[in-house]
Parts: sequence; C-alpha cells; structure tokens
Amino acid sequence: MIVLAALAAPAAQAAAAQPASPVATAARSSVAAEVRAQAGGRLRDFYAPRGYWPLWIEKDRVGPQADALLALIEGSEADGLRPRDYDPRGLGRLIEEANAGSDPKALARAEVALSRTFADLVTDMRRPSRTVRIRYLDPEVEPKTPEPSEILRSAALAPSLAEYIVAVGWMDPLYMRLRHARAVYREDWGSLPAVAVPENVRLRPGMKGDLVPVLRHRLGLSDGVAYDKALAARVKAFQTAHGLKADGIAGAQTLAALNRGPSWYERKIALNQERARLLPGPWVKHVVVDAASARLWYYDGGALDGTMKVVVGTKETQTPMMAGMVRYATLNPYWNIPPDLVQNKVAPRILGGASLTRLNYEALSDWTANPQPLAQSQVDWNAVAAGQQEVRIRQLPGGSNAMGKVKFMFPNDLGIYLHDTPQRELFARPARQFSNGCVRLEDAQRLGQWFFGKTLKPDSDAPEQHVPLPQPVPVYLTYLTVVPVGDGVQFLPDVYDRDGMDG
Repeated sequence: MIVLAALAAPAAQAAAAQPASPVATAARSSVAAEVRAQAGGRLRDFYAPRGYWPLWIEKDRVGPQADALLALIEGSEADGLRPRDYDPRGLGRLIEEANAGSDPKALARAEVALSRTFADLVTDMRRPSRTVRIRYLDPEVEPKTPEPSEILRSAALAPSLAEYIVAVGWMDPLYMRLRHARAVYREDWGSLPAVAVPENVRLRPGMKGDLVPVLRHRLGLSDGVAYDKALAARVKAFQTAHGLKADGIAGAQTLAALNRGPSWYERKIALNQERARLLPGPWVKHVVVDAASARLWYYDGGALDGTMKVVVGTKETQTPMMAGMVRYATLNPYWNIPPDLVQNKVAPRILGGASLTRLNYEALSDWTANPQPLAQSQVDWNAVAAGQQEVRIRQLPGGSNAMGKVKFMFPNDLGIYLHDTPQRELFARPARQFSNGCVRLEDAQRLGQWFFGKTLKPDSDAPEQHVPLPQPVPVYLTYLTVVPVGDGVQFLPDVYDRDGMDG
C-alpha cells in the first residue's frame, strides 16, 4: 500500500513555528537540548532536521495533543489492538511529571515517549492483516512499514496535531467510518438482551401472542403483547441496519438475523475493517472499487471527490481483490472476448448462421501484439464449440462494443480493468454482479475527467488509442460486506462467500 504521504519538515519551517518570546525560546531550546540527548535510534532521524525542536511541548507544558493520543490509545480496541501494549498509565505519569514543573529533562522524557508511542501506534494501525488476501500488482502499492520519522513528519505537517490524532488522519476514510460505525453498532444493537426468537413464525404489525413479548424484549422495548407501531419501527430500523428489506415484518430472514447475535455482526465489522486497513491514507490520490456493494469511490487531497455505481463480476467470475496503478486509458478499445465466452456464446452463434462481420467481431491468429486476421471459414467452429480448439475473437470499436468508449488500464495478467459500457440498464439494479470480472463504470467520462483533468476525446476513429496518465493513480479492488451508511453501517450479502462466517 502507499504509505503515509510524508515530507521532511525543513528547519526553516520549524524555526518559523518557534515562539517569539526570548525567554520562552530559551526554555524550549533547553528542552530541545535534552531531546537531543534522549532521542536515539530512528527517532533521531525525525528530530535532527528540526533542530530537536519538540513536537508535543507547548509553552513549557505537554500540549493537548497528548490527551488526544491517550484517548486514541484507550479506544484502540476498535482497531483490533490492546491499549495496554502502549502503556497509557506510564505515559500519563510522564506527562504529569513534565507538567509538574518546568524541568527540561522531564519535558524531554515525555516528548520522546509520546513520539515513540505515537509512531508505534500508527505502525500497528497501518499494519496489514495476515488474514486478508490481496494481490499487489506494482511496487508502489506493496505494503511497507513506515519509518517513525515518516510518521512523525506527517504529523508535524498537520495544521493541528491534536485534530490530526482525533481524526486518525493517517487512515483511509472508509476505514475510519467503519471504525466509528463499530462503536455505534455496539451502542445501538450490542447491549440488547441475547434472547432467541423462534424462527418458524412470521410476526407482523397488528398481531398479538406469546412470541410478540419475546420479540419486544429482544429489541429492547417495554413489555407488552401487541405488535404496535413502536415495535414495527424498531424492526424496520434493525432490518435497515442489517441489509434486509425494511418492511417491519419479522419473517424468517429477520428472525435469523436477530438470532445471530451482536457478536457475530461485530466480528463481521472487524473483518471488513481489516480489508479497509489495506487502503491508503486519505491524502493519497486513489480509487477504491468495492465488489460487494458494487460501488466506486475516488479520493484526492484528503477528501472524497466522487462516487458512482459499478458492475462487477458474478459469483462464478469474481472481481478479485487486488491493487495496482492505473497508468493509461485506451480510447476506442477492442474487446478481447474471453475464451470461455467464445466457446459457449460466439461459436454456437456462428454455427447457427451468424457472421463475424455482422456481429462486429474479427478472428485473429494468436494473442500477440500483431496478430493476423482470419477469415471466418478458416476456423473450425465445431472444434471451438467443443472446447477442442481456441481462437482469439475480438469485438471492434463501436456503439455496441462491450468496453464502451474507454477503458482504464492497470496492467495485470488477469485482464481486469475499469471500463465504459453500453449496458446502462444494469446500473438500475440493487445488486450489480454481472460482469466477467472487469469493472463497468456508471460514468466513465467523469472518472476520465478526474484522472486527466480534462475531457478525454480520441484523435480519430482509429482503434486502441493509448493515452498515458499524467501521474499513475493507485486503484484498490476490495470486498466490503459491511459499508458505512449515515452514522452507522449496513450489512450486505456475502455474494462471493469470502467472509467465512456461517449463519
């Protein structure tokens, strides 16, 4: 993954931030001298270029950014980490000792400890999970452990270090929304009574009976025997949060979802956090494609620039989890038809009387860059249909071309890319897993405008016009069966059966 976008803080920048008061400057200089004596190893790579000027000390006291760090440590269970590993009590004692007086040695001890702990915490939060399998196509997106100096330089460049820590500004926005939603889910649904509701029934508004009080109790409502408006609203809220049809009726699917219990859903959120952990920090310009929700997001400058629907692979032809660099666009593209489709779709049509010309297809001698065209009569179509022979078939550019007008290429041996499509009707469907693995874009022109900063237009009708990006852009194909929605999350069907969670 692309690591923290860090630049070395020049000495002039650090000096500009120094207080104007000669007394205060002298005091901080004494702290800097102590930091120089105490900061060893890789911390020295951060402090030396800034003249050992402290990051955490303000006006001879440890600043509010330290409180933000302690709060982050205490809440790090939400990141799958153990708060005690970062010794928050010991860190708190050092802060108290530093703020008890103006001893430069005590201030420096707190300064160095805060920097070391912060670097360790960020490193652990960025560390990819061993349980998530993703293929990296380019060195630029390979996971790298950031150096402490990188981590601290990025923090030092933030307009407010405290706000940077509170926002966890080194993590991807999708990860942070899942992290927040995990806490919201626990508050909304995690503390409800773990009562099993029989699933072989169908409860609906207006009903009364022995099972209605059980359902009310399970959802945290007051005692009663009526399936009233309050219960219907609570059922709808549960259905919405859990990716079910929000009709207010407690049928088989809703009752099964209730009986899984909150711990099942928290594990599912945690699994998806691990997938989102592989995404880069927000300041890296990048694209994220989620095959589970069939959506795409693109980010730049620390902000979400846009989102759109996509069509992704079927369960049989899944869009893989991979990361690479989008390096060029191809205008007026060919579509190289996959061999299985040639066998199962194209060959039967030719044997049924269709012609390559009318289909806007052409047959080629091989898969090299300069193949020879083949006449239709030169191909043994019976052998192709039987799977005994392969022939390369490609669709020529045009209005019906499956690639549309443009495709965006991040080179890989699986033939996966982002592309336009003439099949606009598929974007109206709630589930959009229809492709052979590639990603069809709802608005390829808008994404092209974002990639290139201008509208993409071919120079002529010539096929396969390659246009290099001004700067390659990382693209991450992921799989999130839990997605942030509003202040919470929505659980989506595990269409590819990748979660490994029964029930």
